[in-house]
Amino acid sequence: MFEKVLIANRGEIALRVQRACNEMGIRTVAVHSTADEDAMHVRLADETVCIGPPPAKDSYLNVSAILTAATITNADAIHPGYGFLSENADFAAMVEEHGFTFIGPEPDHIRMMGNKISAKKAVFEVGIPVVPGSDGPVSGDEEALDVAEDIGFPVLIKAAAGGGGKGMIRAGNSQELPDALKMAKGEALAAFGDDEVYIEKFLHGPRHIEVQVLADSFGNVVHLGERDCSLQRRHQKILEEAPSPALNDDQRQRIGRVVVDAIRELGYRSVGTFEFLYQDGEFYFIEMNTRLQVEHPVTEMICGLDLVREMVRIAAGTPLGYGQEDIHLSGHAIECRINAENPETFLPSPGRISDYHSPGGLGVRVDSALYSGYLVPNHYDSLIAKLIVHGANRNECLMRLRRALGEYVIGGLETSIPFHLRLMADPDFVNGDYDIHWLERFMGEA
Repeated sequence: MFEKVLIANRGEIALRVQRACNEMGIRTVAVHSTADEDAMHVRLADETVCIGPPPAKDSYLNVSAILTAATITNADAIHPGYGFLSENADFAAMVEEHGFTFIGPEPDHIRMMGNKISAKKAVFEVGIPVVPGSDGPVSGDEEALDVAEDIGFPVLIKAAAGGGGKGMIRAGNSQELPDALKMAKGEALAAFGDDEVYIEKFLHGPRHIEVQVLADSFGNVVHLGERDCSLQRRHQKILEEAPSPALNDDQRQRIGRVVVDAIRELGYRSVGTFEFLYQDGEFYFIEMNTRLQVEHPVTEMICGLDLVREMVRIAAGTPLGYGQEDIHLSGHAIECRINAENPETFLPSPGRISDYHSPGGLGVRVDSALYSGYLVPNHYDSLIAKLIVHGANRNECLMRLRRALGEYVIGGLETSIPFHLRLMADPDFVNGDYDIHWLERFMGEA
């Protein structure tokens, strides 16, 4: 097992990884920008290294600074968390080349799944159904029109190197297609440095279903059920729950078996998440995330496994030690992403925390690095906390979540807590009757 792990991230996920390492008896190194010198993960780490000024490109995306920090602290391994460099295949390869262990998948798998076109090809070859669309990238208007007319309008034009909804534009007809193609390519180039795009059929009312898997280096693979991530605003997840209210046990087991077989055939190692659109009883692959997900706690709450701990064990060469028959899912869990944002306009609201009270009680978990007096910087993502609640069933979970949201106090700045409370009161959400377009209708944006 590793003696020391460097955590190449910040905020709640850095603290989450740190806690798992501490429980395993592993010392931790926190890297940080000058804006994060008072951050909780920095305060609690065994060692700290400042790696640059506030802009992420000069600190948390500064590969040479991170590798230098690992060298001078004699770290054994590097955990990337999520975001930043977590799905950067070149970074993973450089970590290994410099004699450290990358706590995550092989660089080749990160590279394969990082390009959405190659990912679709790879999973289709191992039996995963995909959304109808182009077989590869499309560049010109004529080629795009041929594909769109073949699969039928409306269509989505998507960045091959994309994620998070960037470089994703809908075209409802042939007249809209040229401008949509140009816009998608422009957004893709600006966001990812690559203007390659492809086309998929636009599905009218799908759910966003993702399946969590664990795989070791010895061919052992398990799935941990699914998460429903359909509540999205502009392709950004707002709330996640597990299991999905839309699936029955037969559907759940069917897609789980398909994913496990695919992972085993691909030879994948570490945690991973297959994301699908689910409509009319059919699953369609959209992407695979080769990292820990923001929403991993809802899976942990229903399966009882520590996914960060499992990542570390797998990277250290330890076999899983259990099979699918040992995975027992229990109850229901929901996660609310708490952002430092105006709950009406969703504009960022950084600032100093004047008062802080975290909710508690049976089945309530808060993943956050906040504390009273902490200054939330304006340089990074607005996610400041995740409130995760577990209950024996979905109704109990919802009641507990309403209570926990009402208890949560984050003073000094605006947060999305009032928005989540409003969401909890909507009959459609309470009944689990929603799809990926529902939230924008709820907010009057559709």
